[in-house]
Amino acid sequence: MKNERAFAFIRAAALALGVVVVLVVLLPLFAGPAANLGPRELPVGVAGPGAAQFAARLDPKAFKVTTVSDPDAALREREVYGVFVVEQGGITLRTASAASPTVAALLTQVAQGARGQVVDVVPTPAKDPRGSGFAAGFFPLVLAAMLGAVALYSRVSGMLPRMAGLLTFAVLAGAAGATVLQAWLGVVGGDWLPMAGGIALLVLAVSGTVLGLANLLGTAGVGVGAILVLLVGNALAGVAAAPELFPQPWGDVGQWLPMGAGATALRSIAWFDGAGGAGALWTVAAWAAFGLAALAVPRKRPAVSTVSEPALA
Repeated sequence: MKNERAFAFIRAAALALGVVVVLVVLLPLFAGPAANLGPRELPVGVAGPGAAQFAARLDPKAFKVTTVSDPDAALREREVYGVFVVEQGGITLRTASAASPTVAALLTQVAQGARGQVVDVVPTPAKDPRGSGFAAGFFPLVLAAMLGAVALYSRVSGMLPRMAGLLTFAVLAGAAGATVLQAWLGVVGGDWLPMAGGIALLVLAVSGTVLGLANLLGTAGVGVGAILVLLVGNALAGVAAAPELFPQPWGDVGQWLPMGAGATALRSIAWFDGAGGAGALWTVAAWAAFGLAALAVPRKRPAVSTVSEPALA
């Protein structure tokens, strides 16, 4: 009894220590990038007769400056976050707040410091002027996708039934998500069908990854998938900011994961007719393909021992 009680105390202490270790890992993962947001080779454009002189005033570590001939086209193609048009009459910042309200606010400060005017070429929706609705609505999509995978793993047996449930869930979630975010809340723009398709692909990538890892690793795979797509993915996605504002390489890492790539893809679909979102869509599609492939791997069942009956005399 004394040994059992001692082991119980040791187990409790070990569990407490393990949770603290997780806390120590998660705190800098979430708080570190958020506390160090700032432009890091942020793509911006310059145009007009005084473009070269103005570009020389910008910090090359903070801004990646490109001379553009058509500012509005560069913004709509998501080549840059903003364009400083420098003419004799002054400076005009042409920006696209729909690409990132945080970046638009940052560039507005630069323009106002140079006594310039601001024109929002691709604005956020009137019902979500700060873009907070899009950012807040994105997390439930990923959370529901993960919960859907857990439900399929725990309640459905067999590769084909699980795969059918996964595809059905993704299609329905895409339709419901697009309807709520567009028609009901009005926090995203674009056409309904492309948005529904983009959300469905994101849900398939997240739920497929979690379900596929569970098929490969068992219950531990659910935990690995949740850490990968939800905890790490959410911390580095930059949904409310932009990947170029994160310390590197974390901004790039976030775009390699379903959540970060999904946010970039959905922004492109919602406000830029898909421009600038091809790479992100391919990344999300690759995760979806990985999940389906992992789900299709047959799991080995434990061998059943057989005892031969004695021969009858």
